Amino acid sequence: MRNQTEMLELFKKQTKEDDRIRLSVLEGSLTNVNIPKDKYQDYDVTFFVTERDSFLVSDSWLAIFGKVIFMQKPEDMTLFPPEFPKMYSYLMYLEDGIKIDLSLVLVEDLPWYLEESDGLVEVLVDKDRLLSNLAPASDKNYWLKKPNQVEFNDCLNEFWHVSAYVAKGLARGELLFAMDHLHNNIRQELLRMMSWHIGYEQGYDRSLGKNYKFIQNYLSEENWQDFLLTFDLSTKEKME
Repeated sequence: MRNQTEMLELFKKQTKEDDRIRLSVLEGSLTNVNIPKDKYQDYDVTFFVTERDSFLVSDSWLAIFGKVIFMQKPEDMTLFPPEFPKMYSYLMYLEDGIKIDLSLVLVEDLPWYLEESDGLVEVLVDKDRLLSNLAPASDKNYWLKKPNQVEFNDCLNEFWHVSAYVAKGLARGELLFAMDHLHNNIRQELLRMMSWHIGYEQGYDRSLGKNYKFIQNYLSEENWQDFLLTFDLSTKEKME
């Protein structure tokens, strides 16, 4: 597997050698100083291009990054519509284990991109000094936010309201119905409450990561183990 330096140099080289690409940026966890670095991180890269049609004629140009063994192109899908319509993306798994999420955005759509940006952006190559005043990458947009009274009440209300659906599903023996509401509704509100509690006790100036993946770092071992027990949905008895 190629290392981070090799991959970033590859993105820079492609930007410099292709006149259609005017700017390239790195995004996501690799720009976040608060995320532990490891070999499993994706390379989230955006190329800002003068036009896209010539790229879309064939996928053969992607071979510069390595042998693609699996790829998803959200903008060509109907079952899972793309989140950002002004992008064209290639979500690639390469033969050596590297994953690249590469997006093409027209240079003229740079203002839109900056408006949608989460703040975790780092310039790789900027031929035309389009982002000469870009602020340093920061995860501040993902920090915990202190709830107001209405938000707090809404969270509790949703938790207890949906709990009746779980009880109803268990009583009827409809385990999938009960599991779905337990995981997609009740557990999400529980995680929200837990994150607020962490913010209240330890400060809101932190992120718990995507899907709360770092929440364990802020919980006691006892609370963490209790929370894990909520995932054992193998039988009706354990769900109860």
